[in-house]
Amino acid sequence: MLTAMHHVAIIASDYAKAKHFYLDILGLELIAEHYQVHRDSYKIDLRVPDGVQIELFVFNNPPPRPSYPEASGLRHLAFAVADIELARANIVALGVGCEEIRVDPYTELRFCFLADPDGLPIELYEVKSAI
Repeated sequence: MLTAMHHVAIIASDYAKAKHFYLDILGLELIAEHYQVHRDSYKIDLRVPDGVQIELFVFNNPPPRPSYPEASGLRHLAFAVADIELARANIVALGVGCEEIRVDPYTELRFCFLADPDGLPIELYEVKSAI
């Protein structure tokens, strides 16, 4: 049986931009980084504060990600935040565009979206118990 989420894998196209975004903008922790000679690519392992990991694979010229209109597959990646206004302000202060804060009509919790350097939608979702 499943016990927890272990990791999410993301493919990026620009090593420097992706690493900067996930480490410096989102503040994820670097676990390990490897250059894969046989694939001419990087694999960067990152940790979210709750322990879930992100495997960031960086390839030269990956195919574009279908997103708009909505395509099947991963829709977005959501991170819990304790204070949506502060989290959004910090992201914007770092020069990253971020949508206005909205309210989920079902949970009545607040959220907003931004995008990683390859256009992957990232959601910040306010959860009062988030660290």
